[in-house]
Amino acid sequence: MNSFRFAHPEYLYLLILIPLLVLGYWILIGYNKRRVEKFGNYQFIQALMPNKSSFRKGLIFALSLLAAVFLIFAIAQPQFGSKMRKIKKKGIQIMVALDVSNSMLAEDIKPSRLERAKMAVSKLTDKLNNDQIGLIVFGGQAYTQIPITSDYASAKMFLSSVNTQMVPVQGTAIGSAIELATKSFSPDYTGSKAIIVITDGENHEDDAIGAATTAKEQGIKVFTLGMGLPQGAPVPVIRNQQRTFIKDKSGKTVISKLNENMLKKIAQAGSGSYVRANNTNIGLNAIFSEINKMDKKAISTRQYAEYDDQFPYFIGASLLFFALSMMLIERKNKWLARVNIFGKDKKHA
Repeated sequence: MNSFRFAHPEYLYLLILIPLLVLGYWILIGYNKRRVEKFGNYQFIQALMPNKSSFRKGLIFALSLLAAVFLIFAIAQPQFGSKMRKIKKKGIQIMVALDVSNSMLAEDIKPSRLERAKMAVSKLTDKLNNDQIGLIVFGGQAYTQIPITSDYASAKMFLSSVNTQMVPVQGTAIGSAIELATKSFSPDYTGSKAIIVITDGENHEDDAIGAATTAKEQGIKVFTLGMGLPQGAPVPVIRNQQRTFIKDKSGKTVISKLNENMLKKIAQAGSGSYVRANNTNIGLNAIFSEINKMDKKAISTRQYAEYDDQFPYFIGASLLFFALSMMLIERKNKWLARVNIFGKDKKHA
């Protein structure tokens, strides 16, 4: 089975122009109609111009649009992967454990702790070269969201869908997340492994320090990234279609604060390092710099190594539609208009 891809998918954003052109075309039609109506009834004036064809005008525009669409596809350079090969590249394996408990909705880090963490992980993925990454989400329980992979595009796609509703049990089970991450690395990989725990550390429940110690004993480094500011912030929630904040049993607004001390201890136990995020610097760059210094071993992956360019077919289609649009004229052909296949011959009527 061949793999299809665009070598330059960023050019596909040009397709946004297509609906804008359609909208502009309909606005122009409406404008021209209003201009004609200034001189009298539109239908009556149309009858005075029997050779004018609105259908042909619309067909020319549609063909021009198709030519533009295929041209944009051609610029994006479509390709089919023709050969699957096993490729070995040197890299490291990284498991990211992302806290998705409700406290991560606090907005002391804009736009929120969770959204900023997701943006940081996405940027981290962009920096990876031959490395592999996986994602675990956790609250009161931990779940594997993305198994260890080299498919960065898929990883970013799944990352974008992460939210606080993914984990039914609230809490901050950092220990469970580290334990699951420790088991999630490829069993046959003997190179460097790292776990990045991204959390505010609040309502810490289990033995995270013990889990980090166990990971270190297996040659896995544990890094922690603290999301939140020391002064904390209330946790927003939507109730009855209104935005409010989580309150305790006495009705007092809960302020979620970063448990920085615990995260430092976890990183120390895991032979890693701790970084606190803020509104100007999330801190993953510093952690990645440390991870990038770790010893890299060969990682075997199966991927399409050769791609055949398909853009000539798209250019051909674009030129075809463009040529057809140029061949048509907006006015009806006076010779074809005389052809009356089904009507009676007026001489014999």
